[in-house]
Amino acid sequence: MDQEQFNRELCAFLSRATTPFHAVAEMVRQLREAGFSQLEAGADTEPGGHYFVTRNDSSLIAFVCGREAPPVAGMRMVGAHTDSPCLMAKPAPEKLRNGYLQLGVEVYGGALLNPWFDRDLSLAGRVSFEAVDGSLRTALIDYRRPLAVIPSLAIHLDREANNTRKINPQTDILPILCQPGEGDSPDLRGMLKARLLEEHPDCQVQQVLDYELCFYDTQAPALVGLQQEFIASARLDNLLSCFVGLQALLQSDAAASSLLVCNDHEEVGSLSAAGAQGPMLSSLLKRLAGSESAYAALVEGSLMISADNAHAIHPNYADRHDDNHGPLMNAGPVIKINANQRYASNSETSGFFRMLAAREQVPVQSFVVRTDMACGSTIGPITAGGTGIRTLDVGAPTLGMHSIRETAGVRDAWQLQRVLRRFYDFRGPLNAG
Repeated sequence: MDQEQFNRELCAFLSRATTPFHAVAEMVRQLREAGFSQLEAGADTEPGGHYFVTRNDSSLIAFVCGREAPPVAGMRMVGAHTDSPCLMAKPAPEKLRNGYLQLGVEVYGGALLNPWFDRDLSLAGRVSFEAVDGSLRTALIDYRRPLAVIPSLAIHLDREANNTRKINPQTDILPILCQPGEGDSPDLRGMLKARLLEEHPDCQVQQVLDYELCFYDTQAPALVGLQQEFIASARLDNLLSCFVGLQALLQSDAAASSLLVCNDHEEVGSLSAAGAQGPMLSSLLKRLAGSESAYAALVEGSLMISADNAHAIHPNYADRHDDNHGPLMNAGPVIKINANQRYASNSETSGFFRMLAAREQVPVQSFVVRTDMACGSTIGPITAGGTGIRTLDVGAPTLGMHSIRETAGVRDAWQLQRVLRRFYDFRGPLNAG
């Protein structure tokens, strides 16, 4: 797959993966097409087998039991996360105010709120409902068209807007859906029932019970710049890494045992059944190992590359970076380092990544946060601390992280995918001799 095709397919993936549920559904579709099968509870694996498991419909692990090296000999592992900061509908969200129907929302994760104003928003997620036979079912919905907007307050009504305006997430960011007619009392659950019947005509929905719904920007991903050197899209953090890891796994030679884990809930701390602090990964690895001693050998021989976007240096705010550690877009993937273990990289794991990149003729950059600024974190330290597996943190340099629309370089994700594919295909031990 060349760079142009890779970025075209990345944009298509970002368009379909409007929520963590839709991201996992799209990855499962691609895995099935590539010959992966869902591993059922209690089922055995076979050498050369290609499998996947999901949790909560929003987290996924795909793995290959290598033809030449079983899991207990060590696994080549890549980790990413499926969630992104967004606005989520509250359980009782309907608000009729001044002739408008608005929905109350809760801010998920550390979202930049200003960019959510004046955007064409749609709604997607998972709906739980009772079917006509009395059974509990779930289904995914996605309106896939603009149906809401959060208008800015005109500058004429707030002359200090460019100097002092602050955003109250309780009162200022309620999306407007419509102007109900006189006597109408629209409710979200009724709207969702109608949408379920549109998307799933055979679902036999009787009543909507609950939902997890995200607003998202309907503007499509695009290649931008005079030479189309940038990718602009929602949810680059961190669906870009999910796509990169998936493509690397699908293109690997399956000789060694390899694994991709894409967890939900990273943006809110990862402490959930589907998050990196939950038991999903360790339970599967113990199942593959079969015994405590075999699990210890698997941990000792494995390596995890945590892939989560890095902060590219912003030309308008270059002083927010350390002088020697300001990654540039289209200059190669970034190794993320933090002495206080906010990232899991160390000299051995980062050295191994540099070796792989050099063999692929891919340049590598480094990111270290300014010493006088707080550092974010990833699933890398969480996975390392929970499993004992050596880990490093890498990512594609990105601008506008946690905005409703982020920007990355067209070369970086493609180059990272090449390094991860070489990692999956690497022969020999994964630790220094």
